[in-house]
Amino acid sequence: MRRQGGERQGPGFAIAAGVAVLAILVVICSLPGDDGGDAKRPARPRAAGPAVGWGFTHTQYSADSGTDESTARAARLLTAHPMPQNQHLMGWGADNPEPRPGQFDFSDLDRRLALIRRTGGTPVLTLCCAPDWMKGGTAGHTDWSTLEKAPSPAHYADFAALAAQVAQRYPDVRHFVVWNEFKGFFDDAKGRWNYEGYTRLYNLVYRAVKKVNSANQVGGPYLVMDSYVPGDDTYASGLKGPWGSIDHRTLDALAYWNRHKAGADFLVVDGSSYSKDDRYAPDAFAATRKFADVGRWLRKETGLPLWWAEWYVEIPDEKDDRAGWSERRRTATQATALIEMAAGGATSGLYWNPETEGERCPGCLWTSTERDGGGVGLPMMDLLSRFSRAFPPGERPRDLDTGGTQVRGLADDHAALLVNTKDRRAVVTVDGKDVTLDGYQVRWLDRG
Repeated sequence: MRRQGGERQGPGFAIAAGVAVLAILVVICSLPGDDGGDAKRPARPRAAGPAVGWGFTHTQYSADSGTDESTARAARLLTAHPMPQNQHLMGWGADNPEPRPGQFDFSDLDRRLALIRRTGGTPVLTLCCAPDWMKGGTAGHTDWSTLEKAPSPAHYADFAALAAQVAQRYPDVRHFVVWNEFKGFFDDAKGRWNYEGYTRLYNLVYRAVKKVNSANQVGGPYLVMDSYVPGDDTYASGLKGPWGSIDHRTLDALAYWNRHKAGADFLVVDGSSYSKDDRYAPDAFAATRKFADVGRWLRKETGLPLWWAEWYVEIPDEKDDRAGWSERRRTATQATALIEMAAGGATSGLYWNPETEGERCPGCLWTSTERDGGGVGLPMMDLLSRFSRAFPPGERPRDLDTGGTQVRGLADDHAALLVNTKDRRAVVTVDGKDVTLDGYQVRWLDRG
């Protein structure tokens, strides 16, 4: 899966000296929303079960590195809007946690987890990727070009032991995702996923993490829901819609894992609204229906709570950048995708990549903390944090009838989210009142 920004995988940056001031930050009340105000609801206790909610994944650059002023500003932003925050075991901001067998280095993970705790986030750990010596490399050396290589079968147990070590070190972490996108598990000779190998690794990790604390929540298999547009029968499956058809090899892998898993507290997948060959069907907004159709099918097949570990709506260019749309159009499309994920029964979703080091970052949550004046919230931060507060796990938001297809809506008894999917004004009626939306406008209404 192509990812927006910060795909560099290497050691995390040293924490800036001024970040120490974060320890004394106080929780800041959420700012009232524009366009009709923020949705108000009573504070909810953090769930101990599989529920996590809507948040994001830290990548190479985040609020733990940069200038003192910028990192402090980003931390205040996170503290004001607590959300689930995910961090990978190795890569995407974290150095090799076990460069030699039995020799551990958790300094980067310690720093990221400290940031999550200070800012009131719910911590999630994705148990990927593996140290070099577990995959044929040299002990004591880290070759970042092989980050996405899976551990060899002889070292599956060693990776599970590392996962247990991590679970012991961070007893406040309750949610663990096993591996990432089946990285390194494609069998070129057979032309399919090595789902037997992944499931064996998953089961060892599942048991190891549960042995540390039975209350730990573990999920997988983090498969990419690749699809092909209608008319392209490449690897076609029965899971299809106007957006296309899911690759049957992905569903074969899911079915095997589902039958042979030692257990799972939640199901993890990722995907894009566009096809494997970067096409939309029938258009960018309508293609987001894929998240709803796939979500309903996954919930029916597995019966597990559904997480979207990554989700994408804008096709990247040859440099893996996503900068072809206006921020207003981008945010509207992402809001529509969130509505479709919720409509499909998902209770959680993790947005990939909060920032990059560049001056511009289309779709980022805040401006780069590597720059003076950085750490300023962007439109996607507003959307994601509001969605997280308005529709937490346990809520059952429903489609809101807006009298047509131009404006999409999602609501419960407390809040309503409206999205204009066209670049022209629209007027809809909600709760007996006319509501006007400008082109590509995202608008929140308080129904309480």
